[in-house]
Order: sequence, then C-alpha cells, then structure tokens
Amino acid sequence: MNTPEEIIRLRDALESKGVKYCIGAYVDIHGVPKAKVVPIHHMAHMAAGSERFTGYAVDGLGQAPNDDEITSAPDFSRLIQLPWEPKIAWIPSDNHFKGEPYPLNTRVALQMQLAEAAKMGFGMNLGIECEVFLLKQNADGSLAVPDPEDKLAKACYDVRGFTNSFEWLDKMATAINGLGWDLYSFDHEDANGQFEFDFQYADALTSCDRLVFFRFMAKHYAREMGLLATMMPKPFADKTGNGAHFNMSLYDLESGKNLFACDPKDDPNGIGLTRLGYHFVAGILKHGPALCAVFAPTVNSYKRLVRRGAMSYFSWAPVFNSWGSNNRTNSVRIPAGGGRCESRNADGAVNPYLVATLVLAAGLEGVRLELDPGKPNEDNLYAISESERVARGISFLPQTLQEAVAAFAADPLVEATLGAELRNEFIRYKTEEWETYHLTVSQWEIDRYSYMF
Repeated sequence: MNTPEEIIRLRDALESKGVKYCIGAYVDIHGVPKAKVVPIHHMAHMAAGSERFTGYAVDGLGQAPNDDEITSAPDFSRLIQLPWEPKIAWIPSDNHFKGEPYPLNTRVALQMQLAEAAKMGFGMNLGIECEVFLLKQNADGSLAVPDPEDKLAKACYDVRGFTNSFEWLDKMATAINGLGWDLYSFDHEDANGQFEFDFQYADALTSCDRLVFFRFMAKHYAREMGLLATMMPKPFADKTGNGAHFNMSLYDLESGKNLFACDPKDDPNGIGLTRLGYHFVAGILKHGPALCAVFAPTVNSYKRLVRRGAMSYFSWAPVFNSWGSNNRTNSVRIPAGGGRCESRNADGAVNPYLVATLVLAAGLEGVRLELDPGKPNEDNLYAISESERVARGISFLPQTLQEAVAAFAADPLVEATLGAELRNEFIRYKTEEWETYHLTVSQWEIDRYSYMF
C-alpha cells in the first residue's frame, strides 16, 4: 500500500515522462483485462479506490444487478508505461469490495494462495513460454498465414519464416526488453505463422501480470500491421497449437534458494530434482484432471490436447496425466538440468492467476503429504499400446472441456482453494461455454449429414 506522499511523487514522475492517463487493469474469469481510464491528475483518487465497477457487467465476478459495486485497487509496483503509447500507464490491479480484497478476483486468489505458501516458508517462481500465431483474417472471417513463403511441413526454427515476419518480431522483442523482462530467446515455432517468446522467469504474481500484458501487446503490434496475433489454443486443425507452458519452482523466502534444484548425482533418478520437487509434482498429478480445466480452459483447448489429430505427425501436446524427465509426451516434464517442473497442458487461453493459484495449491498438498509421483516415463507415450498404458497406471487427461469441468467440480481441493463462489462461477461459465458449442450446428455437420440422410 502506497502512502499519499508516495502516490504524489509517482504521479509527478509519470507526468515528467509524458503520462497523461492510467489504466488500472484487472481481469475477468477468462483472464481478459478490464478497466476504466483515469487522467493522471486523478491518480491519487484512483489509488484510494475511486473507480467503481458494476460486477454483474463482468464475467465471473459473482454479482447480481442489485449488488454494490466493486472497486479497483492498482498495484503501482508493477506499473508499465505503454511502449507504443507513452501517454498511458498500465497498472495491474485487484478488485476490492467494501474495502476488502474481493476473493472472486483471480489475482486476489493467487495472492491468498501465495500467503499460504509463505506460511510454509516458500515463494513460487514461474516462467511462462509464450506461443503466438501472427495471422491475417480473410473477408469471410477465416484465418490464414500472411507469409506465402511460410509453408514448410515442419516449420519449427525456420529462419526464413522468422525473418519474413521480422518487423512484428522486432517490435515485440524491443518492447519486452525495454520493459526489463529479459528476453533470452525467440523463434519460429512448429506451425506456420507461429512464434515463441521466452523471457526470464519471475515470482508467480509478476509472471502472471506479464502474460496478461504480453497478449495485449502482441495484438496491438499485429493490428498496427493489419494482422491478428492470437494465443488461441488451436487455430488450425492440421497444425500444432499454442501452449503457454508453466515452468515452476519453489524458493526459500529467506535465502531465495531454489528448493527444487540439486546435483543430479543426489537425485536417484539423475534428473536434478529434490525430494520437495518430486512431492510438488505428485500433487500436480493427483489433481491433474481438475487442473486441466484451468490449464486448458476452452472448447478449442481440447483440439490441441491430441496425439496427432488432423496433423501428419505428433502434436507435442500432452494427452496423459503423467510425468517424466526431458520427455515432451508427458503433461509434467522436468526439463534438462532439473530444478523446475513444467506443466505442458497449459495453453494460450489460460487465466494465469487462476492456474497459478490452483497448481500451487496442488503442489503444496503434495509437499505436505510427501506424495510420490512414481517412476518417470521416459519413452514415447504417444506410441505405447492401450494395454501397456493400463498396466503402467497412466491415465488420460480430460478429452473435452465438459470432462475437465466435471473433474474440476468433483475435486475438493478446488473449493478449499478458491472458495465456493469462485469455484461455482468457473463451473457456470465453462458449462455454458460447452453447451453453447455443443448445441451449435457446424458447417462440418451440414456438409457431412445433409446429403447423407
């Protein structure tokens, strides 16, 4: 909480940099930013909660038309001056209700779960791999790859495809580094028109804020070029989809030491993960089906979570609730070098705050109960037989949003972590999403059935 004097000093500093307006951006249940815009001279009022919102007008905030408004509480420590419009300051925000943090706000929920971790002496570090398509939208609304030369069957790491989209990529990379996020790698990803940005991990709250802003920024720079940037999980049936892999570790709050990292010689599996790390992984697996609902939160997500689908080769996406070392056919992977775990079923449609809240709760349960994830799966799980899968006790992740929401609703950890109201809001919105999709008659059905019967 900033003092009035600190707010005034910050306001003056921002004015000297050309800032005229403030956006205090919170997110709805889908992770989509919402805000009012406040002139800089009213920033002190904004900090005091002057901006009131009708919660019924926003998805997932659990309000009825007759309820009192919620307010926006800006987190000035994470303020961003927009790289493309320096007149605007973007400020990640929480919702409050009657002067208290509002528990149906997912950013608030994450902070509450981080406080639970802190009671155990832990903080959480998080790195999110941002995969995104750069596309054009045709007059009929369909999507297409704008670069006619980007057509290789296996386009991953293609240099020509990268340099042909350099204008957009350079804008993104320049902005990311200008914001201090430390971009250390970016490339042409596996699908035509797809790219990945990898920047330095940070504490969980900061990384979640950055993903929300990254999506906003990617779309802006694409729109400047008459294009569309999307982290939609599966834009094309015959191409790989957009992941947003969550790379996680716990650290000691006093020393900052990574509590998942050890010498591979001290790990019986030779992976470089501590016992604490294995317990955390086991907690994720125990709650894997329920977590899938937030890692893969849309109807479209489950068109990504297939072994192959309409593609000519394996999809890279997980279909099993399983773990292993540097093996991308598992949903939980321990990348080379150890020291962290990666949840691979996370996709570009995530509400990162909601995901981080629940995956942290699941991992901490694994730590408390000293759960064992079992032996790592090191072979190509896409290729094993059904009988072998059953013999090894490897279960499938949910294969539709409907299945995932049912698992989410049935898992007691969800309500214990989120509270009944936020849990029920997610179930309500995602059930409605599934039913709307399921009741829609698609062109595929018309083409297939209208002349057949």
